[in-house]
Amino acid sequence: MVVTLKKWNKLRKCWQDKLDNTSVRQWMLAILFFAAIYAILMINLWPTGFDLEVGQVSRADIVAPRTVINREQTQRLQDEASKRAVSAASEDSANYELNHATIIRAEERVRGVFGLLVQGIEQMELDDPTLKGEQIRDALYESWGVELHLDLISSVIELELEEFQGFTETTTSTIMDHMNQRISQPELQQARNDYSNTVSQLPLSIMLQRSATQIGLQIIQPNLVLDTAKVELIRLDAVSSVEPVTILRGEVVLRKGDVVREEHIQYLQDLGMHRTGIDYLALLGLVILVGLLLSVFGVFLHKYQHSILDDEGQLALLGSVVIVVSFIAKILSLIQWPEAALLTPVALVGILIAILLDSRTGIMATIIISVVVALIFESLVISLMALIGGLVAVFSVSQVSQRGDLMRAGFVVGATNFLVMIGYGLMLGDVHLMVHSYLGVLNGAFSSVIAIGLLPYLESFFGITSAIRLLELSNPNQPLLRRLLMETPGTYHHSILVGNLAEAAAEAVHADGLLARVGSTYHDIGKLKRPYFFVENQIGMENPHDKIAPTLSTLIITSHVKDGLELARDYKLPSVISKFIAQHHGTDLVKYFYHRAKENGVETVQEKDFRYPGSKPQTKETAIVSLADAVEAAVRSLVKPTPGKIETLVKKIIRDRLDDGQLDESEITFKDLDKLADAFVKVLIGIFHARVEYPENITREDIEGKGN
Repeated sequence: MVVTLKKWNKLRKCWQDKLDNTSVRQWMLAILFFAAIYAILMINLWPTGFDLEVGQVSRADIVAPRTVINREQTQRLQDEASKRAVSAASEDSANYELNHATIIRAEERVRGVFGLLVQGIEQMELDDPTLKGEQIRDALYESWGVELHLDLISSVIELELEEFQGFTETTTSTIMDHMNQRISQPELQQARNDYSNTVSQLPLSIMLQRSATQIGLQIIQPNLVLDTAKVELIRLDAVSSVEPVTILRGEVVLRKGDVVREEHIQYLQDLGMHRTGIDYLALLGLVILVGLLLSVFGVFLHKYQHSILDDEGQLALLGSVVIVVSFIAKILSLIQWPEAALLTPVALVGILIAILLDSRTGIMATIIISVVVALIFESLVISLMALIGGLVAVFSVSQVSQRGDLMRAGFVVGATNFLVMIGYGLMLGDVHLMVHSYLGVLNGAFSSVIAIGLLPYLESFFGITSAIRLLELSNPNQPLLRRLLMETPGTYHHSILVGNLAEAAAEAVHADGLLARVGSTYHDIGKLKRPYFFVENQIGMENPHDKIAPTLSTLIITSHVKDGLELARDYKLPSVISKFIAQHHGTDLVKYFYHRAKENGVETVQEKDFRYPGSKPQTKETAIVSLADAVEAAVRSLVKPTPGKIETLVKKIIRDRLDDGQLDESEITFKDLDKLADAFVKVLIGIFHARVEYPENITREDIEGKGN
């Protein structure tokens, strides 16, 4: 038993260590994300409905849940219409065209017949003309399929060559004249009669007329062929004119006790109610598609937004928003109202991700959700709305400054959806889509309303602070800021100046200026606990530090960091603001009291006892506020600040902080430090500019009237 418990504890410790590993938790989130998206999309492929086969007896009434086209009956009516149209078209001579190949073949036969006959004339010098006539007769039939009596052959080959040529030309032209006319199969006999009448009027002897008639009647054939392209158009027109037979919503497709027939199976298939076996290949294909989709998303985050991968809260938020909207889309796809799909709030993904994380991730998330929605609805117009509307949503909230801006963004998205539906409807001639384009406007408004409602909860649950929340925190009417103003006016004024410095510097190095300003506003709230121990609040009173030991003074001064963190917890400030409170002094040395302790001759003075507890600044913004706090306090202590003095002091403070290692753990670069120094100097010169000295007899009102 002891061995078992030891093994169990060891296994549990092993798993605990793995769970404490950030990369393992990231992979677990990725797997959960994959499983959720796959499960939502898999519903499309999972077999549902009734498992019935032909010959079984239905155990319940089956009612059509929606109106669909009855494919079997519609196809049968279309086949019947097609056959009738083809039959009627085949009987109409207008649908035939001359077959020039038949005409050319007829001309070849005529010339071939007369070619054999002319050979007979040329060989008339033989002793046995009868034998020669029989040979010509056989050759005519074998070569050209023409039968000619011996007496007619004899009458022709006995002609002089000149007479024969006239007979040949006359007969050939007469036959070809008739062959070039339209002759259908039903009209063949009439065409041959017309030919016989024409020959009877030719200036030929009776025997030659008989010969020409017999030759022509065998050569003249139908010369029309059916125009298949025209007939196909007629057939398609007939098929398209058939009104589809529909199965109406609520109609009983199969009654309880009825024997299932082939048409019943077809009805169920049309309604999507016939359950078949699981398509494992389709499920495998879905695994591949979802895997590729999430892999692309993961590579994007790894290359361009690695901070999101490192922050489990942000990663969980990203996955949760995409999953929730995918789930809403799936629910809407199951509703019997077809237009419900147009209300899918896909823009919600772009709005929330852009506000809570950043615009670039919002764009990528919009592309991902557009593909997911396309797989759910199998509709191009829904996918286009998702993509275009989602991108417009990201751009609309990229500079959002208050919650009212979200409503404006919703209407912009709605207008975009409306235009997408109108454009797509005009392109395809889909009047139904254009009629329901108002749903695109509702979609945008719906998305913004949900975003406004969800934003506070998402910020709280995932520990993320949006720009809107930061702006709310910067409002002077916030309870904590009102306390800071009323109880520590010097600290409040100092914090405002530090905020101005930090915001300008942050923008100079492409950091978050708003975050730096709000963080500066709250960085010294710990001074509320013992305000008069800080010099900026000691107006008109003695400095209490003059009467206490340097070590105690250091303890009081450094404790404002711990006190500030306690106040931040009490007032539920976001963790991103608490970082400014904890890190704005880093592990800096309280130099004044350290040197004072050394001057007092205390032998056990150690630097570590006169340093702030830390931690050191971890981000650009906290490092900037740390530097701004130091330079503002230092420049304020100058007796007569000039631009040269200010610049020298700012650069010295930055260099001292750098040498002391206070910036080692932040993302600040040497190039950034030069930009920060320039920004600090520019703002400080504006604040501590030199004033004109006025004579004592000039009133204060006069000075203020001059704007100084």
